[in-house]
Amino acid sequence: MSLAIAAGVAVKIPELFGFHITEDSADISLYARNFSFFILPFLAGYFAWKHSISKPNLLWLTGAFLVTAIIMNLYPFKSEGDTVALAALHLPIALWFITGIAYTAGRWKEHEQRMGFMRFTGEWFIQYVLIACGGGVLMLFTMFIFETIGIEAEPFMEAWMLPCGAVGAIIISALLVETRHGIIRNMASILARLFTPLFVILFLVFLITLIWTDSSMKAERELLIGLDLLLVLVLGLHLYSISTRDPQAPYNLFDGLQFILIVCALIVDILALCAIAVRITEFGFSPNKVAALGENIILLVNLAWSAVLYVRFMIKRSVFTPIERWQTTYIPIYTFWALVVVVVFPVVFGFK
Repeated sequence: MSLAIAAGVAVKIPELFGFHITEDSADISLYARNFSFFILPFLAGYFAWKHSISKPNLLWLTGAFLVTAIIMNLYPFKSEGDTVALAALHLPIALWFITGIAYTAGRWKEHEQRMGFMRFTGEWFIQYVLIACGGGVLMLFTMFIFETIGIEAEPFMEAWMLPCGAVGAIIISALLVETRHGIIRNMASILARLFTPLFVILFLVFLITLIWTDSSMKAERELLIGLDLLLVLVLGLHLYSISTRDPQAPYNLFDGLQFILIVCALIVDILALCAIAVRITEFGFSPNKVAALGENIILLVNLAWSAVLYVRFMIKRSVFTPIERWQTTYIPIYTFWALVVVVVFPVVFGFK
């Protein structure tokens, strides 16, 4: 609980220097650039302490946070530019995987440890969503109750309860997952089995509609971001599903659904890549289009080889274990690309 309080206090520190999250775009940009540092150092510190990380790994972990913090605050970003938005979106991804080094006590190269962190990530996400929903209900009732006596609570909600509660809930969710493995794991497994067929239906209906109406996929910024988030969500759902599966179990219906989901996501990814290529041909390169191009290529490779491994497993040419190992082996690729977007993109595109 003390770590959650510390994170809540940290998010208010910029106000001591005149920055406010509800003020102008420059203030919002500062908060966006530093959002990860209000939370993840506390979480990494907790994991480092609980899992007894070695001193060299602790120094490496500390250095990673310090270097990225310096970069995010010394780079001459334009407050409303594309590169600062991309850096703010990709930094939490990179630092989350770096936090995984603390979670695995420095044994990040081991397949079992990486899979354990991926399992933790899925359980943490579900726990956080549950807490966020409960927090949203609490805020609504708080505003309603005070409104009955003529007091407007919304400014307090926006300035204190929402930002402090949002960052604190991230820490609390992680601590709950750490202390209550069984409860969250069972729920996460059920949700994975529930949503896999629903996403299969979603993709099949989308692809059929696309063909039936002879439509083309647009490559506008918001649509590309939304599509990439959807593909990442599907990949996360697949990853969590395989992390809870018994590798020795024979092929079953759920494996078939996973294969269909991967193939559908692969087709959508290819369509998105075609749309991005057309957009680049017409209007040239931009930070957003290059970032989307790189991410979709990375997802394409992952999905394509996952599909191949599933085929080999289904025709009994291979066991299930390579499917697991492929996903954990691919994790550093995500981390590397996120760091490239954070560190290299601003320089290449002139911090625009």
